[in-house]
Amino acid sequence: MRKVLLCCFMLLFAMACRLEAAEGKKDLRIVFIPKVIHPWYDVVQEGAEYAAAELGKLGYNVDVKFDAPPVADLNEQVKKIESHISSRPDGLAIASIDPAANAQIIDDAIAAGINTIAFDTDSPSSKRPLYVGHNQDEQDGFDLGVVLAEEIGKKGKVAILSGTLTAPNHVGRVAGFKKCMEQYPDIKVVFERPDNDDMQRAVDLTENALQANPDLVGIFGCNASNPIGAARAIKAAGLAGKVTIVGMDDLPEALSLIKEGVITAVKAQKQWEIGYWGVYYMVAMNRGFTIPPYHPTGSKLITSADLK
Repeated sequence: MRKVLLCCFMLLFAMACRLEAAEGKKDLRIVFIPKVIHPWYDVVQEGAEYAAAELGKLGYNVDVKFDAPPVADLNEQVKKIESHISSRPDGLAIASIDPAANAQIIDDAIAAGINTIAFDTDSPSSKRPLYVGHNQDEQDGFDLGVVLAEEIGKKGKVAILSGTLTAPNHVGRVAGFKKCMEQYPDIKVVFERPDNDDMQRAVDLTENALQANPDLVGIFGCNASNPIGAARAIKAAGLAGKVTIVGMDDLPEALSLIKEGVITAVKAQKQWEIGYWGVYYMVAMNRGFTIPPYHPTGSKLITSADLK
């Protein structure tokens, strides 16, 4: 970890020095288009705005805008991307709802001469020059599966809230979780439904899972919304501490629920860094500097032991 941090620091230092010495346009407009309006992306925005402020000290005036569709709908997202292509920002960062379908609109942005990158969810078949984010999704799902299995004594009925079915990070986490469950013959997945990154839908689906399976002992959530939604339903049913919940990300409510003992563990991504590095790279692209094709930001398992 120290080596990774050192490499990141050295990269940032070198980039900052080159940007400080660069000539040319320094009033830049950068647009991030997430998959959906969601608190998870608020943290990405905080990192992006911090980078913009930092670059201000180097003489840049970087205007950062986030423009997400209200729901995770590909058509609505594409309309937003098309609108921003027409307005010609200096940088465009896109989180793909459907990587294959998003590839064409990303390529259209690049063909229009806009410096375009992928963040959060990649579109590897597109011509994007860079992806900033965390894509070890199967491993995250597998790791959370191990935690859940140990917590429930390696037996019992469990449910999966599968997020958005076209989102590769959600699909990958579910695949990793299922792969882990194959190692425990006494654990049965009895319920699996997509919540489409909608917290209230996750609440409703958890209630449905409990009604169909009163002896449910575990729930896996593949995004930032559904472990919170599951926990709200479990608390309302008076089953806190009796049904083990694991899931993704460290939204404030999720951390509070871990402290309460309602959620057992989450795998937290470093979304602040995604926004921070995304801005730096798009500014560097505007200066014509060489950038890497992938900047990994990583994830970390968080349990109650980490919050004491």
